[in-house]
Amino acid sequence: MIITKLHLQNWRNFKSADATLRDVTYVLGINASGKSNFLDVFRFLRDVAKSTGGGLQKAVSDRGTLKKLRCLRARTNPEIGLEIEISNSADDAFPIWKYKLSFNTEGKGAHRLLIVEEVVTKYDGEGNEEVLIKRPDKQDRADSERLTQTALEQIQANAQFRELAEFFGATNYLHVVPQLLKFGDLIGGRKLEDDPFGQGFMERIARTSEATRKRRLARIEKVLKEVIPQVEQLDFVRDEISGTPHLEVRYIHHRPRGAIQREDQFSDGTLRLISLFWLLLDGTSLLLLEEPELSLNEEIVAQLPRLIEKVQKSTKKKRQIIVTTHSKSLLGNAGIDGRSLLILQPSNEGTAISQATDAELEAMDSGFSPAEVVLPRAQKVSGASLQMDIFA
Repeated sequence: MIITKLHLQNWRNFKSADATLRDVTYVLGINASGKSNFLDVFRFLRDVAKSTGGGLQKAVSDRGTLKKLRCLRARTNPEIGLEIEISNSADDAFPIWKYKLSFNTEGKGAHRLLIVEEVVTKYDGEGNEEVLIKRPDKQDRADSERLTQTALEQIQANAQFRELAEFFGATNYLHVVPQLLKFGDLIGGRKLEDDPFGQGFMERIARTSEATRKRRLARIEKVLKEVIPQVEQLDFVRDEISGTPHLEVRYIHHRPRGAIQREDQFSDGTLRLISLFWLLLDGTSLLLLEEPELSLNEEIVAQLPRLIEKVQKSTKKKRQIIVTTHSKSLLGNAGIDGRSLLILQPSNEGTAISQATDAELEAMDSGFSPAEVVLPRAQKVSGASLQMDIFA
């Protein structure tokens, strides 16, 4: 399943915005345009959908307060709303699920955070729909405390659409900080839930069965050799004394057995590439990549779309990927599908989301790259006196 359509109302930068997504979607925009906030929509839904240690109240409190989530341009209609359509593929005529959630604080009393509307709709593949949940319902009106929780997060309430809750809950976010991966044990500190920065990446590899691990590392090694020709072999090993898991890369060298490095000696770019390729092979859920070009040589960045596609082809089930970037090198790849581009443009009325125009699509079909055709528009700021949201 993949997310194909998204509607946002009063979500951070976005007063009102719509987006169409594909198997791989590239989100373009200048700094503070809302790229991170766009990705956080899907992390938020993941946090809401968790039956243990999650839910609506925690998802909001983890982000501060409702005021920090609400768009600064919200005026007469201050509710925050998300609406998601999910299909089996990007080109399906009809979705298979639709989930709508809006919430706000009550205007009196304890000012609780309450659900204003929650709707779960299932489709049969031909456009016929069945509404499974429509809230507030009779029970909610009799007991308003029920509106502090979504049906999505409740095992006893989501039986008919648990597939949807599990889909949202399995979302992965990756923004590896190489120093945390290399020196996590020495740095110490609490590892964040879902490990978005890669501190527990080695443990993740170690927990994988030996056969699966070998198969994945062999695929990653093959792709690494295309961009780092000196790579000869990628292995998983354990320290003979402590049993600590490590990755080892053997490089072609004048020595007969080559030169060997462990992950704490890898370049930041090599670590980010390996972690990216591993996650592409590790699961089928939505994968969020925030500026994957960081720490990478521009020549490698230019090849990222092709490398992602190659790794995806080596596994039976592809992950849907949303990539945020403003890299000219990455977007210089003429093979990127122009339909997969989302352009974020801030203005005095919030950030707007647009897609490539027919003329831009025609230019890209003729061989021009997104960097030549679309990126200049994504780098423009509309509005005479823009005030950036501080949460971008």
